[in-house]
Amino acid sequence: MKFRPFPLVLGHEAAGIVESVGPDVTGFSPGDKVIPLFLPYCGDCECCQSPKTNHCRKNWVNTQAGVLADGTSRISCKGQQVYQFLGVSSFSQYTVVPDTSLAKIRSDAPLDKVCLLGCGVSTGYGAAINAAKVEKDSTCAVFGLGAVGLAAVMGCKVSMAKKIIGVDINPNKFEKARLFGATECINPRRYTKPIQEVVVEMTDGGVDYALECVGSPAVMSAALESTRDAWGTCVIAGWTETEAMSVPVEKLLMGRTLKGTYFGGWKSMKDVPGLVDDYMKGKLQLDEFITHKFQLVQINQAFELIKMGESICSVISL
Repeated sequence: MKFRPFPLVLGHEAAGIVESVGPDVTGFSPGDKVIPLFLPYCGDCECCQSPKTNHCRKNWVNTQAGVLADGTSRISCKGQQVYQFLGVSSFSQYTVVPDTSLAKIRSDAPLDKVCLLGCGVSTGYGAAINAAKVEKDSTCAVFGLGAVGLAAVMGCKVSMAKKIIGVDINPNKFEKARLFGATECINPRRYTKPIQEVVVEMTDGGVDYALECVGSPAVMSAALESTRDAWGTCVIAGWTETEAMSVPVEKLLMGRTLKGTYFGGWKSMKDVPGLVDDYMKGKLQLDEFITHKFQLVQINQAFELIKMGESICSVISL
C-alpha cells in the first residue's frame, strides 16, 4: 500500500452498534446495528446513479488520507490528531463515520459474523458474482485461497460452475477451499512449469473465468494467461497500490477480457444489508471463514497467524 499518515488506528472490516448520531443524521438511530463502510454510497453522484459501478467518491480523497470531510479525524490522543484508516478505524471501541459510510442491518444479525461483510468476503464473492458474472457449467480458477479467494470460490459455486480450481502455495488451505466449493486444488510449488500452463492443460485450453485474489502482479499475469482465448475473463480482486502488471497484448487481442473489481462491485450502503439477509437465510457462508477469535489486547497474535498462513479470518472482540 501507499504510505498512510501516522499515528493511525487501523481496521476497516467491522460491525457495531450506533451510540449516537449528529443533528442532521436521519437514517440512523442509537441502538441500530451497522456495518461501517470504507467505500461510501451517497446515492446522488454520477457513480451512485450508474448501474455500471459502485465507485462513489463522496469524501474519497479525505478518507484515503485518514481524515473526514472537514480534513480532521475524530480521534486524538494527548492533544495530537490520530488518523482514521480509510475513514473507519474499527480497531477501537468507538469510532465516528459519515452517514454515507454506514450500512444499517437487521437487528438479529450476529455482529461477530456479519463483520466479515465489511470487506474481504464481499469483495471475493462479488468478484465472481458481479464482476466475472460466472455462468452455469463454466470452468473457474481462483488464485489465492485467503478470505477473498475462498469467498470467490463460494461465488463460483453459487453461480453453478462445474469446475472450480483453487490455486495456492499453502496446501493447508485446500480442505477449507473444498468446503466452499473447490472441485480441485493445486500448489504451484509442486510443478516445474508455470502454473498457468498447468491450468490450461487441466482444462483443455484454459478456464472460462480466473479470479486473482492475492494482489501480486506475477499472479495477476498467471491468472490472465490461464484463461481460454476467445472468451476467457480474468478479474483482479487482489489489492496493490504500488505495483504494475505486465500484459502481453496478444493475450487481449485473442479475445480475453481483463478487468478489476473494488469491494466486489457492491453498492456498499445499498447492497450490504442484502448480503446480511442472505447469510441469515443460509444462502451465504460466513461462520466457516472464522478460524480464530481474540480480544483487542491479543491483536498482534492475529497478525502473526496471518503472516504464518495459519488463519483465514480472526475476529477481534472489543
